[in-house]
Amino acid sequence: MKILIYGVGGIGGYLGSLLLKTNYEITFLSRHDKYESLKKKGIVLRSDVHNLKFEKINVKDSLSNGEAYDFVILAVKLYDFESALEEIRNKLNKDIIILPFQNGVYSEEKILKFFGKLNTYGAVAQISCFLNPNFEVVHIGKLATFFVGGYVTNNINDKLKNFVQDARKIGLDLRLTDNISAKLWEKFIFLSAYSGITTLTSKTIGEIFDDSKLEKMFIKAMTETYEVSKRFKIKFKNDPVEVWKTKIKNMPYQMTSSMYLDFTNKKKLELNWLSGFVVSYARENKLKCYTHEKILDGILSK
Repeated sequence: MKILIYGVGGIGGYLGSLLLKTNYEITFLSRHDKYESLKKKGIVLRSDVHNLKFEKINVKDSLSNGEAYDFVILAVKLYDFESALEEIRNKLNKDIIILPFQNGVYSEEKILKFFGKLNTYGAVAQISCFLNPNFEVVHIGKLATFFVGGYVTNNINDKLKNFVQDARKIGLDLRLTDNISAKLWEKFIFLSAYSGITTLTSKTIGEIFDDSKLEKMFIKAMTETYEVSKRFKIKFKNDPVEVWKTKIKNMPYQMTSSMYLDFTNKKKLELNWLSGFVVSYARENKLKCYTHEKILDGILSK
């Protein structure tokens, strides 16, 4: 099978590094300095779980009309997501399976609009990873779990099932789910608070939960996003806020968000698709979201 890793940040780099252990044909798509680094030095993954280095990889900085792949691992930032979908639709084969590992829930709406429900899949990454200044993929902690599933019940084709099985054989914790929307929202409930408050306060997850006021703020932010999810008729097996409160206790003390790293490096932020999305939707539906409003206003004024 042929796999395209479209976007080589932390998640794309992690997944691509692991998939290079298969017998699949893996191609990376990146641009500018990242492309030059990958072309010259290959890819390096630094992790307590997997330490990998591949000096020679297939990498390109653009797509040509008529290219064909079985899967696209779509791992660009949210602000580049729509243009990436346009390029995939216009240049690649029509029967391709796209697995969009974006933050937030914006990607679900957009990919359904571009490709429809029947041929569309969702994907969720539960991992903390980033690129360091040397363009090496750095994985923090041991959590590295990925979920994929169709937006239509039981819409999982054999090709995707086989892909998941092969990924698991080489140590990639990739799982099929029959409720991908709930998984997306479960992550978003945490991520909207985590990205916002780490960036607003310049503190790690451990430092935030050592401070009773910040801990309360974090939980309130998750609760506000949870209330928004109810308007989308998302059903959870358990209260996601309580689930995350337990998970956070086991997270590395020094863990921080990719948005905070982008902020410190003066890069474009995904803020409008995270706390900004919560604030916008809450206001439209007359829901209270004072915490996310504070996050949004505070980061924009920094």
